[in-house]
Amino acid sequence: MSDASIILFIRTLCRIIRPLVLGCILGFLAFPALAQTPTRRPGADVRSDVRTPPPILRPDTIRTTRRPGTGTATDTAGLVRRAGSDSLQLSTGSRRKGSVETTVKYAAKDSIRFNVQEKKATLYDKANVDYGEVSLKAAVITVDYSKNLINAEGAPDSTGKVQDRPIFKNGAENYQAGRINYNFKTKKGKIAEAVTQQGEGYVHADVIKKNQYNEIYGRNGRYTTCNLEHPHFYINATKMKMIPGEKVITGPFNLVIGDIPLPLGLPFGYFPSPSKSRASGLIIPTFGNSGDRGFFLRNGGYYWAASDNIGLRLTGDVYSGAGEQFGGWRGMAEMQYIKRYRYSGLLSFEYSARPANLGLTQTGASTDIAIRPTTKPQTFWLNWSHSPTPRPGGGRFSASVRAGSSEYNQQNSFDPQRFLTPAFNSTISYSKQLRNAPINYTLNLSQSQNTQTGIMDFNLPDVTVGVARQYPYQWLGLAPSGRNRFYEQFAFSYNLRAQNSFSNARAARSLGDIPLIGGSTTASVFPIELSNVDQLLRNSQTSIEHQFQISLGSYNLLKVINLAPTISYNESWYLKKLNYEYDDVAQAVRIDTVRGLTRVGDLSSGFSANLGTTIYGLFQVKGKKVEAIRHKITPNISLNYVPGKNANGYAQQIAGLPYFGTRSSALALSRLNDGQIVPDGRGGFIDQRYYSQFQGFRGAPSIARTRDAAGLGFSLQNALEMKVRDNNDTTGTTPFKKVSLIDGLDLGFSYNFLADRLTPKLSPISTQFRTQIARKLTITMNASFNAYQRDSANRVINEYLFNQNRRRLARLENAGLSLQYQFNPSQKPGRKSNISRDVAPANDPALGSPIPVNPYEDYVDFELPWELNSGFTANYTDPGPRPSRGTYIRPRSLTSASLNLSGSVKLTENTRVGYTTNYDFINGTSAFTSLDIFRDLHCWQITGTWRPFKGYAQGYFVTIAAKSSLLQDLKLNRNRTLQNR
Repeated sequence: MSDASIILFIRTLCRIIRPLVLGCILGFLAFPALAQTPTRRPGADVRSDVRTPPPILRPDTIRTTRRPGTGTATDTAGLVRRAGSDSLQLSTGSRRKGSVETTVKYAAKDSIRFNVQEKKATLYDKANVDYGEVSLKAAVITVDYSKNLINAEGAPDSTGKVQDRPIFKNGAENYQAGRINYNFKTKKGKIAEAVTQQGEGYVHADVIKKNQYNEIYGRNGRYTTCNLEHPHFYINATKMKMIPGEKVITGPFNLVIGDIPLPLGLPFGYFPSPSKSRASGLIIPTFGNSGDRGFFLRNGGYYWAASDNIGLRLTGDVYSGAGEQFGGWRGMAEMQYIKRYRYSGLLSFEYSARPANLGLTQTGASTDIAIRPTTKPQTFWLNWSHSPTPRPGGGRFSASVRAGSSEYNQQNSFDPQRFLTPAFNSTISYSKQLRNAPINYTLNLSQSQNTQTGIMDFNLPDVTVGVARQYPYQWLGLAPSGRNRFYEQFAFSYNLRAQNSFSNARAARSLGDIPLIGGSTTASVFPIELSNVDQLLRNSQTSIEHQFQISLGSYNLLKVINLAPTISYNESWYLKKLNYEYDDVAQAVRIDTVRGLTRVGDLSSGFSANLGTTIYGLFQVKGKKVEAIRHKITPNISLNYVPGKNANGYAQQIAGLPYFGTRSSALALSRLNDGQIVPDGRGGFIDQRYYSQFQGFRGAPSIARTRDAAGLGFSLQNALEMKVRDNNDTTGTTPFKKVSLIDGLDLGFSYNFLADRLTPKLSPISTQFRTQIARKLTITMNASFNAYQRDSANRVINEYLFNQNRRRLARLENAGLSLQYQFNPSQKPGRKSNISRDVAPANDPALGSPIPVNPYEDYVDFELPWELNSGFTANYTDPGPRPSRGTYIRPRSLTSASLNLSGSVKLTENTRVGYTTNYDFINGTSAFTSLDIFRDLHCWQITGTWRPFKGYAQGYFVTIAAKSSLLQDLKLNRNRTLQNR
């Protein structure tokens, strides 16, 4: 071959190489690639070998040989494209898939050096290589295309500290290492001094290897949930295997805290690291010793993540027993469910079995307290909360159920709130507003329970149907006149309520002084059992109430007084009633229950009207700070008239019933206009009064309704405000602001013009005062006054106090005072504590977290140096007249007075102490006192609670635990309470 042919060949080859090097250098090497060569800054401090130019191919260095039988030379340098091996896929025909399956993108801050003969590329300073889901960043990266390898390492700075350590990303996985070797074809790699995150945990290893199945094998590994480069604690293992998104498995390991190896370890370790927020697995129980039930394992079980919408937790407790008998057990099943944009809820059931008559007696000075005996060995408790997501036009189903054995919380609960709560309510309801119709309905199932008395009331079911206010004038399609005629404002509404109620309480059956057959003066309670179903049915009450209301409009009188008259009509239906009969032989009255539909109509029909207005008074101050003071007065007068009803429709006279009261009281009753105590002609009296046949029934009429009632109600509301200059306003748009001096000073009473001669016409006068000082101190006072005299038996008589010898207008019957003060620097604007911050991760799984033995928040606001919430309450009740005999003990007038304090103090940057206390001034005791301490140890936390005073909560809790929910069982508990020793 001549020199001219060689020169022509080299020029043609350079024309091909130049655009490939600038735009896609890997295409020349049989790989599709993109390359970026940033401009090096003048004077950049780089190594001398970086500035060395790449070798240049000269014609005399190219070795060529001719192929046998052809006139072409063999390309030994691999520079000539052979037929059928078009790596750039520019030719037509068959194509062979290369080893690089996608585009490789790479860049460097300093320079990129290509070695064409060795098929290597070296990237210097802030190097970055992206290949599909693989991303690599390091100080120096070398790509060997002939072996499909990528090598990355950091570079020391002038002080010898390694900078820009390799960071390797493969999908959602991140690795930080000292040196990385990775084969991007086989997807295998070897990483030295590796650090990677698996779920909530971090894995450190001297050397790890990654195979094509994305499994990782580590040597001399450390597993921790501390995110520091040098963790506070870790689990040290010589061998380790990781399956990303699933689990981490180790060989023999031991725990290291503060670089101090502890003799705590196991032959192997299993740490789940799910890619999702939840995963199924075992729940490790806590252990301890109970003073009455012996050694225990508590809250151990299994959590099953059934799906993304449902999680089920099965846990239990087992006790060895303090003596010869078994200590019992407790089981709990808890299911949490959620469906996005539809509903969410939590359902749990707890059952406990304990030995009967179990208790302790303790004498002497000790932190132990006596445990009351078990009153019921087998108890249970049910919790269910269901909350829907509101949707327009759809029905709404909700549930809030808290029910079970009355003794369960006292015998098994570790939560003081549940232990001290005397009553629980449960409701299951479904409500819906019909589309294009003014009708809505609600179906309720409710239950109320008093854990102290054992009384349970059920409403099964409780149906309500309502028709919104309707205007008949609008039905005619006529346009309003604009004058608010009465026929335009005429409207009516209707409500129906059907209720069937049960109760396990038998009410006392008495008719005053009248003896009853089978009567009782006290109520009784029977247990809820299957054998008592017949008693529940006999004790049931069924009622259907109809309520009609007619509005006659709203009118302005004298432009300042508003008049709104209304007419109401009510009617109730019952499925049974009471029948009274006097037995001459037994000298007592027999009460029988007669079943059948009974209609009691027109129970509370009447007419009412309201007159109200608002009066403003303004006092101009024109001072430097205060602009004006405004007084707002809102008086309201209500007038109502309810005609008397014939008692024959809902009451009964008892034939032949003698009057069992005293002669003086009989004479007083007989002098009433409607008195029905008449002489019998033999020196006695006949009782011809009416007795309600629906006594104790829902919506039943009162016997007093036999007379007409015409009443006047009056209420007066006052508010006092001050207009002051706003120093924070710099724009002048709002130079003043309002400050409330008195939030409310209210007064109200009513007067019945048609009351009988023995009944007071004026009701007690109620007053209330509310104000807030400096947005810190809240003051609330209320009082009730009575204007009538009392007899020696403390009964109110129809004689005004003003008519007695020592004249006065009214007597204080009861009063209450409440003071609330909050010391909290966070209330001041501009503080960092007012800025919302991310909270620390909770030490519980996402679904179905168990109730901890010592419930304490995992996050404490350390921005506040201190805070104090204080409250004082006191109640007064008139004790009645002074005793006329020595045996009578007058009750205390000050019925209650207590002080409540709660708050916290920041001792150090990571230590905070909280406190809660209560003092009863009447009994001279502290009802509940708790001292809490919280210490943040970065990846650990210490919580402690001390309750020093005697009672259920006396004792202490101390817990040292890792914050991460993944290692929630890595903790140390020490408890000493009523149920733990």
